[in-house]
Amino acid sequence: MDKIAVINDYPYHVRIVGEGNPTWVFFHGFMGSYAEFGQINPQGTRVYIDLLGFGNQAPVVADAPRFSAENQVKDLVALFDLFDLHDIRLVGYSMGARLALAFAMMQPAYVARLYLESGTAGLAEVDARQARVAADAEKAQRIETDGMAKFVADWEQLPLFASQQRLSLTQQQFMHEQRVNQTAANVANSLRYFGTGAMPNYWDDLATLLVPVTLITGENDQKFDRLNAYMATRLPNVRRVIVPGAGHNVHFENGAAVVAALQAEV
Repeated sequence: MDKIAVINDYPYHVRIVGEGNPTWVFFHGFMGSYAEFGQINPQGTRVYIDLLGFGNQAPVVADAPRFSAENQVKDLVALFDLFDLHDIRLVGYSMGARLALAFAMMQPAYVARLYLESGTAGLAEVDARQARVAADAEKAQRIETDGMAKFVADWEQLPLFASQQRLSLTQQQFMHEQRVNQTAANVANSLRYFGTGAMPNYWDDLATLLVPVTLITGENDQKFDRLNAYMATRLPNVRRVIVPGAGHNVHFENGAAVVAALQAEV
């Protein structure tokens, strides 16, 4: 069942599949959409959301600061209330994992369990945050100047996504089309207001998060494997899952392993 939920004048695209408990909610990654979770189908009710400004031909978000963590969480609370979503198992990938963590930190009463795939708690050092904000501002300017096609072509050459080149041509084409068809202004402003440097630094607050957390990473994603190993030492109720042979986008490269990880606690 596909629905459009208008929250503060923005049309959120939502797909609801399945029935019964538990209730799952999925947050996609940067330049993604709910469609990328098509093979992730654990038992229960599954709610897939195109996050603010993303998805196929999303309208321009006129108020750029709306992309901040605090403002996105406010929208999501309204959306969850609209669909009467509670006791959710919240799953986020990469950018979506950062947003899922922010949601759980700000609104823990909604979350029964948190699943963070290739996520981070932000940047702990002020200098690192400032450098990342500057780098993301430069990327945003390039998007607005050169367009999505050029930005995506460069993005897909990043070492972080090298393992995706082993996927079928159909899968690679799907991911490319999903990225290149995003709305450029929204992608740029997401970087400005919800890049890793712009998001809140949650490292010192992880010890206060009592929601059970599962951290999922790919064996070949060395950077996020290290980050998640450290994150696991800061969280009071945590489980780690490392998927053999996978890179950064674990659910797209090995959906069956991610479904198994999600259902392990059901």
